[in-house]
Amino acid sequence: MSVNLNNEETLNVADCCSTERKSHHSDKVKANLTARLNRIEGQIRGIKGLIEKDTYCDDVITQIAATQSALNSVAKILLEGHLKTCVLERIQDGDDDVLDEVLVTIQKLMKK
Repeated sequence: MSVNLNNEETLNVADCCSTERKSHHSDKVKANLTARLNRIEGQIRGIKGLIEKDTYCDDVITQIAATQSALNSVAKILLEGHLKTCVLERIQDGDDDVLDEVLVTIQKLMKK
């Protein structure tokens, strides 16, 4: 939906009133996360190769554990940034529902 302002500007209501949330990562953090995820992607391909080569199960499981640890590190970085920016801003704006959202997120991370 569009709204004309003073017959000169058009305001796209979908743009200004959107409930879509975005993160606040700096370029440095994005580059760090991307590099970590690229390494994890390589680890996953390596695990697939180990399975295809019939590698001893314990060795494959060790590589899976290392990959899970790397993913947990990415999640910790994201969670820390989320708490320090998104969650803090929403609490300051009076949106206490964000606390329930964070608790659900933490529960998802802790499932094993």
